[in-house]
This record gives sequence, C-alpha cells and structure tokens, in this order.
Amino acid sequence: MNGPNGRPLERRRLLGFLGTGLLAGSAGCLGGDEGEADEEDDERTVDPTLEHPGDEPVAFTDEQNCPICNMTPADYPNWHGQVAHEDGTGAAFDTPGCLFAYLVITTSDSPVAGAWIADYETGDLVDATEAHFALITDETAVDDPMKINPRSFADRDDAVAFLEAYDAEDLTEEDIIEFDEIDRETAEIYRSNRM
Repeated sequence: MNGPNGRPLERRRLLGFLGTGLLAGSAGCLGGDEGEADEEDDERTVDPTLEHPGDEPVAFTDEQNCPICNMTPADYPNWHGQVAHEDGTGAAFDTPGCLFAYLVITTSDSPVAGAWIADYETGDLVDATEAHFALITDETAVDDPMKINPRSFADRDDAVAFLEAYDAEDLTEEDIIEFDEIDRETAEIYRSNRM
C-alpha cells in the first residue's frame, strides 16, 4: 500500500494511519465518560477552523465541523454558535457547551473579535458577548443534542424567567453568567470529556 507521498508504507506507519482514522471516525460529542480521560487529554487544545471576518456571523454550512466534537453546527440551528478572532480566524460550534470548551482550550492567542450563539427561546443568533447563560446541569431533564448545555439568552430577564419556570431548587440567578465569566471550571461542566 502506498502513502500520501506515493512511497510504500511501512507496517508501523500503516497501523498508525489506520489507528488515527479509527479514532477520528469514532469521535463525537457523546463519546467517553468523564472518568476516562488520561493526562494527555488534560492538555488538549484546538485550533480555529475557519476564516472569519469578525464583524458579523458567517453562514453555517455543511462543510463546517465543531472543533470540539466534530459534529456539524448547521445541523443544530437552535443551539449553534460561532467565534471570530481579530486575526481573521474563527470556529463554528453545534452547541453552547462546545463554545465554552473552545474558549478555554483554543490555541489562538488572538483576542475574540465577535461571538454569536442561538438564543434558547427564539433560535436567532445573538451577540454571545452580551448574552446571558443559564448553567443547566441536570442531564436527565434536558432535550439537548448532547448530554447537557447551558441555555443562552439575549436578555437577562428571559434567563431568569427560564430558571423560574425550570423549577430546579438548586438553580438561582447566581447560575446565570455572562461571556466574560466563562472559565475552565464552567466549561468542564459541559465538555470535560473533550478537554
């Protein structure tokens, strides 16, 4: 069998290619339990995956994949989001939980120029840097495309009303955060198996 450069593959390299393909093919947001991460996973980073002008959101396409879970953001219009960096790069995400993880583990040292997320009530893309995120943690009470995700709202009053209607005794207004409060601890609530 020949490799990408046209030369014959050694057995070890062939097995390496096959193993890498198997791992990539099995990737998805639901993979792995939280307790399964090894020390290598603790050091995971991701690169921006698309060109992004930064002044407004770009169209979601079937060719884009979430850098955190490899799912297609265009398939989740009520959940997806994106980030643009000042250097013209960015990334698209299928869910707010993946956006949280990206902000923590991205290799980009370019500041965020813009970010957008689907409003939980309307599905419209809103300015994520001005959004309010309700930190839902109950995996059994949600209909997320993945285990759990924060709920994104353009208006803080909508986030408060959601929590009141959600009727979870352990959730209060203190469980609503803004974009600049997203940190590793918060991201790990949603994607610890991807960080």
